[in-house]
Amino acid sequence: MSDTTPSAAKVAIVTGAGTGIGKACALALVGVGYRVAFAGRDGERLARTLADAGLGEDRALAVATDVGDPAQVKALFQRTLDAFGRLDLLFNNAGTGAPPVPLEELSPEQWQRVVNTNLSGAFYCTREAFRIMKAQEPMGGRIINNGSISAQSPRPNSAPYTATKHAMTGLTKSTSLDGRRYRIACGQIDIGNAATDMTEPMKQGIPQANGEILVEDRMDVAHVAEAVVHMAALPLDANVQFMTIMATRMPFIGRG
Repeated sequence: MSDTTPSAAKVAIVTGAGTGIGKACALALVGVGYRVAFAGRDGERLARTLADAGLGEDRALAVATDVGDPAQVKALFQRTLDAFGRLDLLFNNAGTGAPPVPLEELSPEQWQRVVNTNLSGAFYCTREAFRIMKAQEPMGGRIINNGSISAQSPRPNSAPYTATKHAMTGLTKSTSLDGRRYRIACGQIDIGNAATDMTEPMKQGIPQANGEILVEDRMDVAHVAEAVVHMAALPLDANVQFMTIMATRMPFIGRG
């Protein structure tokens, strides 16, 4: 069965949409006809993004949301449903990290903060998306998870982030399996070195596994947005299960 919902009528929620990858992807989805709920912790920043892009509430919503809070997640999805009537796409992008200190120096609070946002937040959003996508007509939708390169390989002193991103792969697989009967497709995009404010330190040099400090190549974040739009554009009888998109010369493949 092919997806017959017109692209101009499709609705998306993007978490972590205030900056970086989330912002670029949310704006790209609006650009191809989606109505998009921009979700993030900083409501004022989200509102500025929409104002700068000239987007009214007929095309986009700014919804201040801490994805680690199930009540706020539920409110985000309800507001999107009230405004746009359905949900076709969820991009689980929100993420955070802990300070890059030796593993034994991490506090339980630092660990839990990363788990709450990166893993629990993605689950809370997925749960709400399932509830909507199973009940709507036509039934179904797509969920894309931001796994990060750290879903495949760690950086030094990144245990909380790496552990949650590896767990995201398990969530992606379970979501794909459990969503199959409801026409809910789920895929994961693992992103390496997109040029955002978060990766600015790479221009000066960051720690490597061998102890060296090296400058790392980055890629335009627009390429990530294009990849997400491609994944989203497939009919629901096709799915990109896993995609890795990365700066070609970043130290990842081989020995670094």
